Amino acid sequence: MWAASCLASCCAACACEACRSVAGSISRRSARIAYCGLFALSLIVSWILREVAAPLLEKIPWINHFHQTPDREWFQTDAVLRVSFGNFLFFTILAIIMIGVKNQNDVRDSLHHGGWMTKITVWCIVVVLMFFLPNGLIGFYETISKFGAGLFLLVQVVLLLDFVHEWNDRWVSKDERFWYAALFVASLICYALTFSFAGLLFHWFTPSGHDCSLNTFFIVMTLILVFTFAIVALHPKVNGSLLPASIISLYCTYLCYSALSSEPRDYECNSLHHSKAVSTGTLVLGLMTTVLSVVYSAVRAGSSTALLSPPSSPRAGSEKPLLSFDKLEQQEEQKKEKARPVTYSYSFFHLIFSLASMYSAMLLTGWTSSVGESGKLVDVGWSSVWVRAVTGWVTAALYIWSLLAPILFPDREFNL
Repeated sequence: MWAASCLASCCAACACEACRSVAGSISRRSARIAYCGLFALSLIVSWILREVAAPLLEKIPWINHFHQTPDREWFQTDAVLRVSFGNFLFFTILAIIMIGVKNQNDVRDSLHHGGWMTKITVWCIVVVLMFFLPNGLIGFYETISKFGAGLFLLVQVVLLLDFVHEWNDRWVSKDERFWYAALFVASLICYALTFSFAGLLFHWFTPSGHDCSLNTFFIVMTLILVFTFAIVALHPKVNGSLLPASIISLYCTYLCYSALSSEPRDYECNSLHHSKAVSTGTLVLGLMTTVLSVVYSAVRAGSSTALLSPPSSPRAGSEKPLLSFDKLEQQEEQKKEKARPVTYSYSFFHLIFSLASMYSAMLLTGWTSSVGESGKLVDVGWSSVWVRAVTGWVTAALYIWSLLAPILFPDREFNL
């Protein structure tokens, strides 16, 4: 009866032990990466429980209170959702606590950067408590997770656009022939991969002898967007470049593949037939993309040149060396008392992790539509297909908007 809760406790205890040795060495600047590590740990715990917790959850009366015991996949999904719910609550509580933090003298600033053993312990307790909640509450979380996961995908797209534009601007700013050539070669490679990938999509998902008009629509629409990106980016009135256009093209093609590969295994137009290797590979790639996007958002949010120089470093005051010792000491005290503003929103930082927790749950459960439909396969079902297809179209719309907005509204400043 208590086996599943004990298993969750063991996983949480192992997590605490693994983090104990590094918690004390986490500095102010490495705190952002520590949060990413905690999030990655939650993914590992979710994956482990998804594989081993099903027979144990069947013995818990407040979870398995059905007249007829559900399939094993139902308990796998339930385990993932409970860990995700605990992770979501942990980061949401932190996001609420950090609302309104303006400077580093705020006591909540030290809570954000320190107290790691306490935070890890609280995280473990919260995750374990999720296995004592009724199924109705978990079902409600499952519903709202679909919306939260969609919101995270939107954030992921914005981060990608920010990354490609910054990459392009950094190379262009060097204003050297070598870097212009590097831009061209990188763009050429991305376009070669894009069109090669598109050819494979036609081969895998539009087999002859079957009516695969939906798959053909997805692939052709993606190719139309690829050509549209290039045309808009190279227009004389648009301040665009081929590198961002090529990277976004490759990403949209990947999203098209991800959508098509999520089709049910009994769908006649899916020639991959969802082998276990394909399903596992897609899942690992999706989880890696999630972790990397969260890490990038954390580092991006926390990057600031204001942290490059310590607050006690000499500035204009160093031009007056003849001040008395008492006066210098007084100035040092005033500098310590002066509040330094925070370099990013702590509340929004934790909110990103909350949304990522929802998205990871949907990724591990196939948007909860694979249960009873695809057996042990993960991230399979028509819900996954349409979520990824729409994500690709939203990505295209945001990229084109980033190019056209400065022309349509010349009096406004647009920054990603």
